[in-house]
Amino acid sequence: MAIGSTMFLLLRDPPVVPVYGVDGSKVGEIKLPKVFGLPVRIDLIRRAFLSEFTARLQPKGRDPLAGKRTTARSFGVGLGIARVPRIPGLGRAAFINSAVGGHLAFPPSPLKKIHEEINKKEKRLATASALAATAMPEFVRKRGHRFTAEAVPVVVVDEVEERITRTKDARTFLQKIGVWDDIVRAQERTRIRAGKGKRRGRRYITPKSVLFVLSKHNSPFAKAVENLPGVDIAEPEYLNVLQLAPGGVPGRLMVITRGALAKLAERFDPLLDW
Repeated sequence: MAIGSTMFLLLRDPPVVPVYGVDGSKVGEIKLPKVFGLPVRIDLIRRAFLSEFTARLQPKGRDPLAGKRTTARSFGVGLGIARVPRIPGLGRAAFINSAVGGHLAFPPSPLKKIHEEINKKEKRLATASALAATAMPEFVRKRGHRFTAEAVPVVVVDEVEERITRTKDARTFLQKIGVWDDIVRAQERTRIRAGKGKRRGRRYITPKSVLFVLSKHNSPFAKAVENLPGVDIAEPEYLNVLQLAPGGVPGRLMVITRGALAKLAERFDPLLDW
């Protein structure tokens, strides 16, 4: 179907995946929404990731008077010295960029355009494409995720959000549905950052592990898993490329509730109806 200048074509029929209950056992099957049958456009995903990532960067600049708050003036000619601004009574050069304490020649400007913009329809297709990659085991494994689940994404019943309230119980549940190994991988790969970042509040690097897509980001289950290594929690209405394809690489290992899956269908499937 063509919407404006964007073409949405299904690459394959969306797969049927098992649904897991609160005890970790299979309680049924469900066919994924149409959006999971889209082709994976890696070029669009990387472009959308760059746009969303740069949108969050804070502009950096300098005080316009930095290095210029001085009484230095040139002594003029005829003294056999360079005609640079000098501090009266001291004779030391100041103000110029080659002097100690002088201004920078080309300082960073807060007016610099950092945000890489992208068309809305292009961004929408990139998000849908990144979502489709989560249903392809080859993309998920290529990202480095470890799992023993029968299929991806892992769909669970809505009762999980309210009935699992402790991290201890969440661990047992994740072991049963086959995604706990990925959290262990994130824990084992957590390491100290190289460079100055380690003393600027960014001391550790933790790989991304499981993405939980839940109906409510503050549900008891969300509280139980939010501090696990590499875990992210998202609501279907606000799911974006930063969460689905960290670093611009598609194929995030995802655990989603049946209710959240229905909301994703409401968000994306109208774009695919014809």
